[in-house]
Amino acid sequence: MLESVSDPLSSVVTLLKPTVSISKMVEAGGQWLVARRDMASPFYCAMVEGRCQLKVTGRDPVTLTAGDFVLIPHLQGFTMSSEVAPSPHAPHLPLETGPGQFRLGSRAASVDVRALVGHCRFDTPASDLLVSLLPEMIHVSGHSRLTALVPVIHEETRADRPGREMILERLLEVLLIEALRSGPATALPPGLLRGLSDPQLASALRCIHAEAGGALSVSDLAKEAGMSRSSFFERFRKEVGRAPLEYVTDWRMAVAKTLLRQGRLNNTEIALRVGYGSASAFGLAFMRHEGLSPGAFASKHGR
Repeated sequence: MLESVSDPLSSVVTLLKPTVSISKMVEAGGQWLVARRDMASPFYCAMVEGRCQLKVTGRDPVTLTAGDFVLIPHLQGFTMSSEVAPSPHAPHLPLETGPGQFRLGSRAASVDVRALVGHCRFDTPASDLLVSLLPEMIHVSGHSRLTALVPVIHEETRADRPGREMILERLLEVLLIEALRSGPATALPPGLLRGLSDPQLASALRCIHAEAGGALSVSDLAKEAGMSRSSFFERFRKEVGRAPLEYVTDWRMAVAKTLLRQGRLNNTEIALRVGYGSASAFGLAFMRHEGLSPGAFASKHGR
């Protein structure tokens, strides 16, 4: 059963249920380029050695150097290349040199770049909503805890040991939380992390995530934040990117979708867990938010 987690960042990451799909060590030398399009998957990269260029679709290119870590919660497409990219007609396919190991560039060139690259998936029907609360990209340098976690994940994906799936899920949760809280708050776009960087808004956000089934009004949340109702409303909307009760509804629906998928509670029980007095009130709210009834959603997405 889904447990209540009062820390907003932890509760979002827990609800995302991250699982590893690909983990690989990439070595490169000379001029090289790898491109991926229409991936729609979370992506992370820890630079072990050297320098390269990363160009994510819709963003300016960035230079990655040894000790850098990048997390993209929803990657659509990207290119990674040597600082001097090869000609457009040069072959771009990586060569698999061993389990989870790939080589880019000419085999005759010495290796000057090593990176641990991973793709994962979020095993939740609410992934689009939850990812929308997070930054599009986190790029940090010199965070040894992050660069230490990625090799452990890579090693665990290669092994076939008891408890592997649970270990990987917990390691990914730690990796995501560590990465998301490592970025500079001042450079973040409106969203959950920027809201959490404001101590007053953080109090209100903790209340929302801890008490999804409670009676949450703007006045109650403003009191929790120690602010006037109007000041709280405007600051919340500016920093989090949506109005307070819109955020409350979005979070309740994310929890409800997870509970519906699990199939362990009936609609009346779920309604009480997410702040609605009856199954019918919950059903109407869910239909407005999702465009289908709770029953239809459970039939489509249930386990």
